[in-house]
Amino acid sequence: MRTAVLVQVRLGSTRLPSKALLPLAGATVIDHVMRALLLVPAETRALVTDRGSADSLRPHADAAGFAVFIGPDEDLLARFCMAARSFAADQLIRATGDNPLTSARLAREIRAAHEAAGADLSHYLGNPWGTGVEVVRARALFDAEREAVMPEEREHATTWLYRNRERYRVLELAAPSDAWMPDAKVSVDTAEDYERIRRIFAELYRGGPIEADALVKHLGGTANG
Repeated sequence: MRTAVLVQVRLGSTRLPSKALLPLAGATVIDHVMRALLLVPAETRALVTDRGSADSLRPHADAAGFAVFIGPDEDLLARFCMAARSFAADQLIRATGDNPLTSARLAREIRAAHEAAGADLSHYLGNPWGTGVEVVRARALFDAEREAVMPEEREHATTWLYRNRERYRVLELAAPSDAWMPDAKVSVDTAEDYERIRRIFAELYRGGPIEADALVKHLGGTANG
């Protein structure tokens, strides 16, 4: 089974433009995402983006050993399916470029559970928002590409699958107890989020990816740290 780690990332955010390239602990946000995902076994790793973002992202991808795949600007579902076909992937690990605290450990563990269950789509519940990934079977995503018609089903990779649970095995597991903090958010969407993440990295970063258990311990079990 060929697995592709695909990171969806664009630089056109209106709330926080080019957030994936914001400086963070001697690198950028997207650099930290990729460094974490290098610890997840896969045959292929790529940034999945649009044409307007590709040139700015490519030097970072090249340095990390990631490919850059360019797809339609607005149809994220088609972009992911095109990437899956291009890389001949049977399953995808979907991550996002604004999550510098992506957990490699949680990604490995949910992938193992996904494969053991023969699931079509899997993710953890209850871990801090911005630490997790989705694992999705490529052929299920191809079904979504053929049948999804609503705009929100094209703008998000897996919405159509969640809406058709009767046809697919969707595995949603409670996060491990040491990574459990359902009210915490560590994704970078706004300037306030970015400043909070900068503080977390200043306090925890020691040259390698920050894992979910260390993050939860640092936040002390409170919703907002």
